Amino acid sequence: MSEITVTVTASTFDVAICGAGPAGMALAAMLARRGMAPRRIALIDGKSPGQAITDPRSIALSYGSRLLLEEVGAWPLPATPIHQIHVSRRGRFGRSLMDRDDHDLPALGYVTRYGDLVSALAAACERAGVAIVRPARVSSIDETDAGVTLRLDDGRTLAAALAVQAEGGVFGQQQQRALQRDYGQSAVIARVAASAPIAQRAYERFTDEGPLALLPQEGADGLQYALVWCVRRENAAALLELGDDAFLARLGDAFGARLGRFTRTSGRAAYPLGLNAEPRATARTVAIGNAAQTLHPVAGQGLNLGLRDAAVLARLLGRGSGPEQLLAFSAGRKADRKVTIGLTDAMARVFANTGPAQALLGLSLGVLDAVAPARMLLAELMMFGRR
Repeated sequence: MSEITVTVTASTFDVAICGAGPAGMALAAMLARRGMAPRRIALIDGKSPGQAITDPRSIALSYGSRLLLEEVGAWPLPATPIHQIHVSRRGRFGRSLMDRDDHDLPALGYVTRYGDLVSALAAACERAGVAIVRPARVSSIDETDAGVTLRLDDGRTLAAALAVQAEGGVFGQQQQRALQRDYGQSAVIARVAASAPIAQRAYERFTDEGPLALLPQEGADGLQYALVWCVRRENAAALLELGDDAFLARLGDAFGARLGRFTRTSGRAAYPLGLNAEPRATARTVAIGNAAQTLHPVAGQGLNLGLRDAAVLARLLGRGSGPEQLLAFSAGRKADRKVTIGLTDAMARVFANTGPAQALLGLSLGVLDAVAPARMLLAELMMFGRR
């Protein structure tokens, strides 16, 4: 990717994108594809290329996100397809099974490494000739009627017609937005192997502490699933401290025996979970992706919602880089954001309790399994968002 490595003073761009994660890079590549001169797009990255590309975290991409990545040449990439999604509650009535055949699609979604996705998007930006300012972070943004001035932490200054905040961060370390909720949970992440795996089937298993997701992701190391296990925050540290055998036994107790025994695990990490959404927008600044809405990982919607943000904003900025485009973006994204945030928030809060609502939740899963239109509507929302 092209880099600005010399001192940059008051260089003028049409769009300055603060953050070179998946949402920021996807936006840059989409803008170039829609006709914006690549040298008029500044992509500001606080990380070195190696930091992002070697990131081993697993992420879930919806089929709709695959289509967006194809548009900018960032697909195919190393990924395991999801053919079925099994949704259930541990030790309680109610389950539903979503299948790709119901939608006549090659997959409902895909599981890939964060580093592989970033690498594919970086290559797409490089082919497009997008300018990158690295390594640098934005320390302040001054806005006028004519544009914005961005001051970087290394002393450089950039000028642009618009600024897009795409630097997400982790819940608890972000600036508070209008809609915030601390779930009191942490997500324990790892990769694991099971004795009786089922190829291309993902699991979303609701427990009394929170959802437990197993996403199919085969690798050369023989591990078959990416694990995202949401537990009460006070219990996450204890899970990290367990030896591998004890951890796998606890995982088996929480998930059940649908995949046999859990036999191996990678190293583990944990991060706090919360909702932080509805950022302040101005006439010349806007936020997308995790910078706009940090979500609970239930149903794996955060990154996919961010890629849809990028696609809509790119389409609008292809017509001009003024305040009217940002107003149209905010209005146009309201419905999809509201539905996706509401869905994940409700699932995170209501499913993770032992109250009387659990009986209704079991009934709702049973209805989803029995009523095909309801099940297909939920799957469509997860794959493509509110359209």
